[in-house]
Amino acid sequence: MIGIIDYGMGNLRSVEKAFQFLGFDAKVSGDITFLERADKIVLPGVGAFAEAIATLKNKKFDKLIREETDKGKPFLGICLGMQMIFDVSFENGEYEGLGLIPGAVKKLSNNVKIPHIGWNDLKIYKNEPLFKNIGENAYVYFVHSYYLETEAPVVSATTFYGKEIQVAVQKDNIFATQFHPEKSGDVGLKILKNFGEL
Repeated sequence: MIGIIDYGMGNLRSVEKAFQFLGFDAKVSGDITFLERADKIVLPGVGAFAEAIATLKNKKFDKLIREETDKGKPFLGICLGMQMIFDVSFENGEYEGLGLIPGAVKKLSNNVKIPHIGWNDLKIYKNEPLFKNIGENAYVYFVHSYYLETEAPVVSATTFYGKEIQVAVQKDNIFATQFHPEKSGDVGLKILKNFGEL
């Protein structure tokens, strides 16, 4: 079972439907007991960092995520769900993240159109396991105004938007993408399939 954390923000149902289309047992839930029993956890997200991280903490999902990832349970963060696993975000202020991986979330350069909406190709640095059988010329769909900066050796893919930006990471059982795999056609479905098969 894949448990998708329902904290009231983002593209929860589209992620659920994508996993179900691939044949996985997936369910959106705000029930901590259910999520503890799930084999894998997904944290999607669209919206403002400050509101999202506050909601996660108020509903005790931050504790759930830390405890379950510490146990080795596979975890996937998507878009805002990716940004929240890092140390800090500078979106409209300075807000503490979950700190699962060192890094900061910063605003995209003023030299590019913000928000970044549309398809960009990936430069993949780590094929296994999330990008297994993805190959070259992999285009994925983005909707974001902020991006990750980390010096930790966790970056699995980048894209070019004004400059090279980090858009996917993996650290042990923790995976995350800035782009939306559930909206990225066949490439996105392959990525979700790879996660589901972990």
